[in-house]
Amino acid sequence: MSDSLREPWLRGIAFNAAAPADVLIRLLDEAAGEAGLLMCEGRDLPDAAIDAALRHPVERVRRALARNLHVDPVRLAPLASDPSGLVRAYLAGGTRRKPRWVRPLPVDILVTFLTAQEGGEDGRVTETEIVGELWSSRQVPPSFPRDMAGHDHPALRLYAAYQWRSLTAAQRDALLDDPDPAVRKAARETSWVLDPEAVEARLPSIGSRHGWSVLSAYALSPAVVELCFADDEVYPLALNRHIPADALARLASHPDAEIRRLVATRPDLGPAAAELRQDPDEDVRMRARLQPSIRTWAEFEAVQSVVDHGRDCTCPITEPATELSPDWYATCAASEEPVLRRVAASWPGLPAELVGTLALDDDEEVRIRLACHHPLAPPRLLLDVFVTRPAHRPHLLTLPAFPRTGRTHLIGHPDPEVRALAAADPALPAPPLEDPDDAVRRAAAANPTLTPETLETLLTDPRTAEGAAANPSLPVPRMHALLDECLNSAATPPTAARRWVSTAGVLAAVSGQGPRRQPGRRRRG
Repeated sequence: MSDSLREPWLRGIAFNAAAPADVLIRLLDEAAGEAGLLMCEGRDLPDAAIDAALRHPVERVRRALARNLHVDPVRLAPLASDPSGLVRAYLAGGTRRKPRWVRPLPVDILVTFLTAQEGGEDGRVTETEIVGELWSSRQVPPSFPRDMAGHDHPALRLYAAYQWRSLTAAQRDALLDDPDPAVRKAARETSWVLDPEAVEARLPSIGSRHGWSVLSAYALSPAVVELCFADDEVYPLALNRHIPADALARLASHPDAEIRRLVATRPDLGPAAAELRQDPDEDVRMRARLQPSIRTWAEFEAVQSVVDHGRDCTCPITEPATELSPDWYATCAASEEPVLRRVAASWPGLPAELVGTLALDDDEEVRIRLACHHPLAPPRLLLDVFVTRPAHRPHLLTLPAFPRTGRTHLIGHPDPEVRALAAADPALPAPPLEDPDDAVRRAAAANPTLTPETLETLLTDPRTAEGAAANPSLPVPRMHALLDECLNSAATPPTAARRWVSTAGVLAAVSGQGPRRQPGRRRRG
């Protein structure tokens, strides 16, 4: 076997959709090198392979699995209490690819992290550092603080107390009178953000670094509001939902059109909305036309998440607010305003009949948002957006409804990324194995229509070996034979930075007959 074939074979088998668990477990052998780590992080895995990775003696394998966004996160729960703090931190931090849609971690895992008394047996990270990774990962659902405000464990009520603005008035009152002194103290320390006098008293000591967040989100006294107008620092006021009606009316007539745009869709705008619908700025007028449809702050936020974004927006996709009613979304779907139809298209709960209507909408942004957000978006629409809007391709390829066939007409497309998509279509009569683009050749070599004889030829060519090894038509005995060659050939010996074990050792750990951790010096990397 040529050295130039070893890595392509290993990578291809690691991502072969037809590879059974016993094949994938062999890739956890140290001789498989990085292919096993890529597999643990980058694809869905059968239960037996997940079990093998969860109990693998080598920390790097468990760390790679902790970053996997394809495996059901419920299966990853043991990693939240892994002996290694770094494994816990990787699970808390989530995938490093930062996809648009990040599924929330199960409540049990979040509770484990937030109630942990230590950061792992190795002592390399603290429980506080792990929780810090969690906050920045987008894996905590927005409703979690409210759900935890009445939890039996005081550590979770303590967490809720520090998310003061997310709570209901009844929950705030309960935390201020909590039986746990630490929770009561936290509630008192954070309640000032909704106390205008307390905000005014603290503002001089906050400094300019944090002043913007205070002025845009906390309750402000009349004196602070007047100071903002005097200093012409009204931009954050336009974002603040606690300002009084007279201040909002002044902002609605501000000479800066950007300020008028910011307030034009607020649900508390009042009589000024009529004036803004006659505003000289076209964008202000459009936003003011939306305002009668916006009655709550949840509706306001849903519109704001759309109104300032264009066709190639790849902002994170988050769970919709539970306070929004299906009737409101249905009204938006029938609106003459394209922005409101885009809002409706962004809601994954929109009924099938409305999905069918919006899939044919004249507004391209409506169709793009439907393709990216709705599970019932027609496959033909997903394919059309893939071809016409490259910015959305990584996200579209993760969607279950993305078409796996019906792409042969794209085989002559000038964009190699589109040709690669077509080259994998099993309905393609002759996969383009000689295409000038590497990715197209790999996709063509992975086409399941290729004969065993053709696959054998492709496996010997470094340009197509990875695709051929990933081909789901490759017989399982042939996968094992390729692994025999790869794993028995001269491989890079283990180093202090990568102490791995043999497949036999992995199986022993899974069965409970071997050590859970590999002896040797611990390292961060």
